[in-house]
Amino acid sequence: MAAPDNIVVGSHVWVEDPVLAWVDGEVSRINGQEVHVHTTNGKTVVTNVSKVLPKDTEAPPGGVDDMTKLSYLHEPGVLQNLATRYELNEIYTYTGNILIAVNPFQRLPHLYGTHMMEQYKGAAFGELSPHVFAVADVAYRAMINEGKSNSILVSGESGAGKTETTKMLMQYLAYLGGRSGTEGRTVEQQVLESNPVLEAFGNAKTVRNNNSSRFGKFVEIQFDKSGRISGAAVRTYLLERSRVCQISDPERNYHCFYLLCSAPPEDIEKYKLGNPRSFHYLNQSNCYQLDGVNDAHEYLATRRAMDIVGISEPEQEAIFRVVAAILHLGNIEFAKGKEIDSSVLKDEKSRFHLKMTAELLMCDEKSLEDALCRRVMVTPEEVITRDLDPVAAMISRDGLAKTIYSRLFDWLVDKINVSIGQDPNSKSLIGVLDIYGFESFKSNSFEQFCINFTNEKLQQHFNQHVFKMEQEEYTKEEINWSYIEFIDNQDVLDLIEKKPGGIIALLDEACMFPKSTHETFAQKLYQTFAKNKRFIKPKLSRTNFIISHYAGEVTYQADLFLDKNKDYVVAEHQDLLNASKCPFVAGLFPRLPEESSKSSKFSSIGTRFKQQLQALMETLNSTEPHYIRCVKPNNVLKPSIFENFNVIQQLRCGGVLEAIRISCAGYPTRRTFYEFLHRFGVLAPEVLDGNSDEVVECKKILDKIGLKGYQIGKTKVFLRAGQMAELDTRRAVVLGNAARAIQRQIRTHIARKEFIALRKAAIQLQSFWRGEVARQLYENMRRDAAAVKVQKNLRKYLARKSYTRLRSSSIAIQTGLRTMAARNEFRFRKQTKAAIIIQAQWRCHRDYSHYKSLKHSAITYQCAWRQRIARRELRKLKMAARETGALKEAKDKLEKRVEELTWRLQLEKRLRTDLEEAKALEVAKLQDSLHAMQAQVEEAHSLLVKEREAARKAIEEAPPVIKETPVLVQDTEKIDALSAEVENLKVLLQSEKQRADDTQRNFVEAQEENGKLVKKLEGAEGKVDKLQDSLQRLEEKLTNLESENQVLRQQSLTMSPTSKALAVRPKTTIIQRSPENGNILNGETKAITKFQDVQLATPVQREVEVEEKPQKSLNEKQQENQDLLIKCISQDLGFAGGKPIAACIIYKCLLHWRSFEVERTSVFDRIIQNIGSAIEAQESNDVLAYWLSNASTLLLLLQRTLKATGAASMTPQRRRSSSLFGRISQGIRASPQSAGFSFINGRMISGMDDLRQVEAKYPALLFKQQLTAYLEKIYGMVRDNLKKEISPLLGLCIQAPRTSRASLVKGTRSQANYEAQKALIAHWQSIVKSLNNFLKTLKANYVPSFLVRKVFNQIFSFINVQLFNSLLLRRECCSFSNGEYVKAGLAELEHWCYEATEEYAGSAWDELKHIRQAVGFLVIHQKPKKTLNEITRDLCPVLSIQQIYRISTMYWDDKYGTHSVSSEVISSMRVMMTEDNNNAVSSSFLLDDDSSIPFSVDDISKSLEQIDISDIDPPPLIRENSGFMFLSQRSE
Repeated sequence: MAAPDNIVVGSHVWVEDPVLAWVDGEVSRINGQEVHVHTTNGKTVVTNVSKVLPKDTEAPPGGVDDMTKLSYLHEPGVLQNLATRYELNEIYTYTGNILIAVNPFQRLPHLYGTHMMEQYKGAAFGELSPHVFAVADVAYRAMINEGKSNSILVSGESGAGKTETTKMLMQYLAYLGGRSGTEGRTVEQQVLESNPVLEAFGNAKTVRNNNSSRFGKFVEIQFDKSGRISGAAVRTYLLERSRVCQISDPERNYHCFYLLCSAPPEDIEKYKLGNPRSFHYLNQSNCYQLDGVNDAHEYLATRRAMDIVGISEPEQEAIFRVVAAILHLGNIEFAKGKEIDSSVLKDEKSRFHLKMTAELLMCDEKSLEDALCRRVMVTPEEVITRDLDPVAAMISRDGLAKTIYSRLFDWLVDKINVSIGQDPNSKSLIGVLDIYGFESFKSNSFEQFCINFTNEKLQQHFNQHVFKMEQEEYTKEEINWSYIEFIDNQDVLDLIEKKPGGIIALLDEACMFPKSTHETFAQKLYQTFAKNKRFIKPKLSRTNFIISHYAGEVTYQADLFLDKNKDYVVAEHQDLLNASKCPFVAGLFPRLPEESSKSSKFSSIGTRFKQQLQALMETLNSTEPHYIRCVKPNNVLKPSIFENFNVIQQLRCGGVLEAIRISCAGYPTRRTFYEFLHRFGVLAPEVLDGNSDEVVECKKILDKIGLKGYQIGKTKVFLRAGQMAELDTRRAVVLGNAARAIQRQIRTHIARKEFIALRKAAIQLQSFWRGEVARQLYENMRRDAAAVKVQKNLRKYLARKSYTRLRSSSIAIQTGLRTMAARNEFRFRKQTKAAIIIQAQWRCHRDYSHYKSLKHSAITYQCAWRQRIARRELRKLKMAARETGALKEAKDKLEKRVEELTWRLQLEKRLRTDLEEAKALEVAKLQDSLHAMQAQVEEAHSLLVKEREAARKAIEEAPPVIKETPVLVQDTEKIDALSAEVENLKVLLQSEKQRADDTQRNFVEAQEENGKLVKKLEGAEGKVDKLQDSLQRLEEKLTNLESENQVLRQQSLTMSPTSKALAVRPKTTIIQRSPENGNILNGETKAITKFQDVQLATPVQREVEVEEKPQKSLNEKQQENQDLLIKCISQDLGFAGGKPIAACIIYKCLLHWRSFEVERTSVFDRIIQNIGSAIEAQESNDVLAYWLSNASTLLLLLQRTLKATGAASMTPQRRRSSSLFGRISQGIRASPQSAGFSFINGRMISGMDDLRQVEAKYPALLFKQQLTAYLEKIYGMVRDNLKKEISPLLGLCIQAPRTSRASLVKGTRSQANYEAQKALIAHWQSIVKSLNNFLKTLKANYVPSFLVRKVFNQIFSFINVQLFNSLLLRRECCSFSNGEYVKAGLAELEHWCYEATEEYAGSAWDELKHIRQAVGFLVIHQKPKKTLNEITRDLCPVLSIQQIYRISTMYWDDKYGTHSVSSEVISSMRVMMTEDNNNAVSSSFLLDDDSSIPFSVDDISKSLEQIDISDIDPPPLIRENSGFMFLSQRSE
């Protein structure tokens, strides 16, 4: 890839190495075409310049996730990138759209799981780190969007991890598609459950792998129209049938044979099996056991797996019977018979195995022997039976074994597909192909030939896809690519499969001739392909041949090609097994058509293999392919070992290097305009001074260098092979010149710095010497002055010493004289004092004796007097006790009297009420009669007027003498009669009015009397309380007297037995009269029960008399009130004093209507439905916040009011203190229909609401639960709305846009950075603006601050999760400049938390601890100097080792070019992660978003203050309604 001109002294290059494949070094010398390279392992290598490849010194230390981004796309570059990423546990790498998966040989749970699937769901390909989920997601999206089926081809050699990769693909597809119904187990589970069965019958040990798949598996995941998984199918291809009969050392046959030989003893006895060494099909190799595998356990596991996939017990028995029959069939040997070319069984052992085979297959033993030893030839004239020689009989035996096994395997696959369930109507599918990879061993036979033929076919498909992708890339970038040649391997495929003349055709031809041998076949190949460049004849072999495959040359041994290719379809075998008595065996061999069953036909395994391969390629060509290449990093199957030669060979076999060659044929190096200018802008800095387009600037740089053949696309620069190296060489020259200029300036600076330091040192030395001389002179002067001073002090000391000695002597003499005089004085005073003390003691003794005699007399008299007084007090106490009993009896009589008065009062009330109702009915009847009489009077009056008018007219018309007198007499009589009747009615009316007035007056007097009785009752109650207090005081006084009496008795010399009895008797009497005694309480209970019975009897009698119409009207009125309430709360009632009006109105209404205490009501359901309809599909945060405030307030009121039925509402002491009146009032409140005690009005109840709890019934408790659920739902909707609003902004905030190209030029950086920062901070400010608007909405609706804090805590936790996960999944985000950008944005959020205050923000800022510590780690300097202890304890204490490791390995400094943490720290973290994996500790480095409800009802009740609802004014809609007048009453 690099021309010789680009390799100069000092260049970093790659050279070939026999141990490491490639090793890097530095060019030390160039002699013509010879290059001397000093490698990093200390060697010096001399090689040709054409074999040296350039190395990218600026490659990221953690490698690149897409190898098309490599500056040099060649073998050592690819190998180094894979090794670097593998060392960091980055096992996935892209090469374009091809995924390379390196087997880690250890668990990496942080790479898998639902949390990782969620991240890759819908993400663009290449946006996140490489992963198998990304490939599956691309396939699924392409299938959904384009409606075309897709396929994922997983290839690699044995042990590379193909099966595990396939499992991950199916898990992700099941995660995306799910199941269309509730079928129980998922498709992915069912397919994986079939793996043990297919592995037992289709896997075997090979040279490189103990569990190698010897067949191709194509898993079809079928989808319906909506993209959900509707079914699946397992298609198998190219089963290696020849392995049943022929194996080579140290390989093994299929696992099922060994598993059956290790079965339980009863199965072995049933099938007459034994050690595997005793069977011909197994003892051809010396390998019988696998390390770490117990065949007996695997046998039981296989049986369990058969149960899971739906294979019944009889079918399992039949399957293993067939497997045992194959083993016995292989032990049948033949010898020459008596006739020519005939064969017979060799010995009795063969006869035994033949018999066992017949028994196991349930067919006739003689027929089986004839089928193996004879052939039937059908001719037009006759049917000829021909004997077979022993060799032909053995070929017939092996053919039968291979046929039985292959059909058994096909039956298993069909059974598994039936168990999984296919969807015949599915229009789209995603297929996952898991097939064996390219194989090249020391000894390669017919199996390796077929496998490598398959891989050649797949490689051609792969090459076409890669070239197609290259074309799409070039077309997308609009560059000219028509002259690029396509590398194809069609010549190898023609060599193998061309008809006629291909190797397979020649092999079939040789097999059809009985006399053909492997030597004649090899000679035929040598003659046919002598001039074919892909076919090579070895020099020292007569039967071997070499084919030059795409992955390298492979030498094949043709010795067993003919035997392994033969596969006769024998009619005798078909008829024999079709007639088996075992339905399973007969089902494996259905009857063939008549024309095909008459004779034996030759069938070639190679031809069948080619046909199946063609069918597979047709399936793949009908789908959109995606490729995953699995790589096994080492042959010891251990982690952290990367063998370069092994990986390079697999990359060649997997076609990855072939794809690289295809890319190199075009434009292998592609750089975006920004990357190109950033790297090569130093070649032409003057170009960057202007403000021209990036495309123009790139073209100017390339033209200045003089490159030819490059292409400028729409977004990238495309360079031909070698041009990147030339540009790097020019860049190295420019940077070298700049480095020399910098070095020159640095050397000048260092020399001047050394001169200044030397001059400063000389001046300091001179100053020090002068100071030293001055110090010596000063020291001499100081010594002279010190000597004079010492002499003076010595003389003074001697003189003072003489004076002090003389002075002390004189003082001692004076002291002795004074002491003598003082002692004489002391002796005289001591004698005087002793005399005085003796006198005092005598006087004291005399007076004390006299005092004691007086005291004893006084005490004796006092005791006698106190005893007399005590007896007197005792008699008084006895009398008081008797009086107390009398008071108790009086109290009982008074209570009974009060109860009787109360009962009489209630009875009088009811009687008067009945009397009033009767009087009201009589008054109504009298009024009706009066009205009727008045109507009659009026009617009579009108008739009288009419008659008078008629009489007047008659008088006027008739003669006066004849008719006047009779008419007048008649009219006068009528008038008098009517007048008399009217008078009677008036009198009656007057009497009724008088009676009504008397009744009214009596009623008023009764009310007054009732009031007086109530007052008397209250007074009596007060007196009873006073009596109880007096009684309690008397009891206390009596107790004190008893204690005092006890003291007196103890002080007495004697105690009378009578006094003991007297002391005990009052106590016993008082205990019997205690108010806590059951007798008193029982008496009260009986009285109350009697009173309540009388009280409840009257309403029952009244209900019989009163009609049901008033009760119905009451229910209708209550329904109207409920309707009005629902209509009212449907409106936005707003808030009053920070309290939601709707919640307060609902609570007060429910409490007043006693809805909490009823067994059945619909008001709760209507309120819940109203709330649900208000928030249904609601996107307005204002409406949701309004109902969040109302729901939380109402729930708080219910929480503090309601209690479960049966709970005690008062303590026993409180129940006693309420006494009779309290119990009566409770009984009256318990019956809402009682009209007796009308003084308990609504005002009194409203005043007691805040003090008492309500025993809630089931509807009220259910309403509380529903309200709690709606509160949680509204809270979740409010939180999720804000998440949806800020989620798009978070995607813009995680990665800073690239700095403008102008920043590459010195002098223009400040303006560019200012503009960039201004644009960048806008995204964060948008988030802050959303938070402010949200907080403003919550405040406007008076949402409790407790809920606001919870919302913002979860929102900031969501921000933390989104930013942190994006940081860990996208390498471009783990840069220094991006860390600065995110840190600036987090500062904006911190400022918002400060302004929002702790009341609303709470601990939201602490929720960002993960992203804060991660960003802080990105922007710190000198990371290599940090130890693991400093990182985990000081810098990132919250982050796990997996998270710190991920950040450390993905970090890159795009600003200063610094490195990440040291390799020692990386190694320590890797060790700790390995220990965590071994200890089954969760290794997921991603965070999960918590969408739970972070509070409970008790939390709300504890966090919110008491709410006063008494001052809430009702809304206008219900203010004037008479049914809601209680809302207007204020509590006093």
